[in-house]
Amino acid sequence: MSTTTLTPAPAGSAGTTPARSAPEEGRIGLRSHLRHIGALARRNLLQIKKDPESMFDVLLMPIVFTLLFVYVFGGSVGGSLGGDRQDYLNYLVPGLMAMMGMNIAMAVGTGVNDDFRKGVMDRFRTMPIARSSVLIAKIVVELGRMMVAIVILLAMGFALGMTLGTSVLGLLGAVALSAVFGAAIMWIFIVLGLAMKTAQAVQGMGMLVLMPLQFGSSIFAPPTTMPGWLRTFTDYNPLSNLADAVRGLMMGGPVADAVWVTLAWAAAITLVMAPLAVSKFRRKA
Repeated sequence: MSTTTLTPAPAGSAGTTPARSAPEEGRIGLRSHLRHIGALARRNLLQIKKDPESMFDVLLMPIVFTLLFVYVFGGSVGGSLGGDRQDYLNYLVPGLMAMMGMNIAMAVGTGVNDDFRKGVMDRFRTMPIARSSVLIAKIVVELGRMMVAIVILLAMGFALGMTLGTSVLGLLGAVALSAVFGAAIMWIFIVLGLAMKTAQAVQGMGMLVLMPLQFGSSIFAPPTTMPGWLRTFTDYNPLSNLADAVRGLMMGGPVADAVWVTLAWAAAITLVMAPLAVSKFRRKA
């Protein structure tokens, strides 16, 4: 880290609370803010370098999910789509892209919680840096991990015979949309990480949130095969809109409504949860 940007508070300020020992975010310029984010992101990347096992979920999850669902459910669900296992592969991979951000977002919450438990965040709060830069740096690194997972997922899909129904631009648009929504979801898990006492509690609450949203959506199966009450939930599930938008961008079909609804969800979640996360970060004991 740069010694000019991340300098601990002077010894004379030891009696001051962390929230008061650093300047207000409005007094920090954009260039300094970006420099702080870069330095903190580098710190998080160095942590991954020291602990490469933390990448196992990113490297293995796309492979396991693709093989599991294609070869266990591909025949039956593919038939409901009017095709076979190959048709289900084309249906599933875009849906899994939409899911990647949700699963990786949980790591942001557990990471923030673990850093507080170890006292790392208390040190950051005594430094002359914007409070949001600490949290944004976490999201930047997790988005990088998400991109690695998506690349592996796409490689696995193409290796199994997936076909791209649109163009490379459509594929890039699907990746970008997944990243935007994934970043928004990460703010929710940061709030959970700041609110819960342990990383295990964050994981437990995260699973309670993730499981209904993921399986009660159009990620793994078309909603037409679901009972009426579940189909209603699926229709209003933001993950369904994201999966449908990504699927349309990659495989073809109408996407405008699904894309705009997904972007609206991402904006609403970010506008609500990002200020709440920064506020809880300031006040957390």
